[in-house]
Amino acid sequence: MRILGIDPGTRITGYGCVDVTPGSLDPRLVEAGVFKLDTKAALPKRLAQLHGDLVGVIKELKPTRLAVEKLYAHYAHPRTAIVMAHARGVILLAAAAHNLELENLPSTEVKKALTGNGHASKQQMQLAVQSQFNLPQPPSPPDVADAIAIATCHARRLAARQM
Repeated sequence: MRILGIDPGTRITGYGCVDVTPGSLDPRLVEAGVFKLDTKAALPKRLAQLHGDLVGVIKELKPTRLAVEKLYAHYAHPRTAIVMAHARGVILLAAAAHNLELENLPSTEVKKALTGNGHASKQQMQLAVQSQFNLPQPPSPPDVADAIAIATCHARRLAARQM
């Protein structure tokens, strides 16, 4: 099973793809990276760029599932949540258009699954992903580590259900 994890953003969107084999709780990292969106462009242009970049990765990596971070809205920053919802909408549309099963994961669950702390820092997440996949250095920027963690958390959850 191949899972594509997405850490949505309107400037940088991280992606991480993992494979998990039946009977194993340890996924294998296939590829990870970021979509760097043109921050000088208007939001509709950035969303179109995000869609194009994501569809390209979906076609190349051929995942069977897509896991994305759930939208979190802090009452002090409602505009941020609204803008982020636009990016998530593009991601959900791309998943549906490619018949990918979709999972929405809370960031606290992902952080707890990888570090044991649901409120882990960006650096802790980077170090946890580096350690779990025996990477020579922490994934950078942090959006990459978050996306890998999202895919990994979902992969482990599915593998545990099958055992």
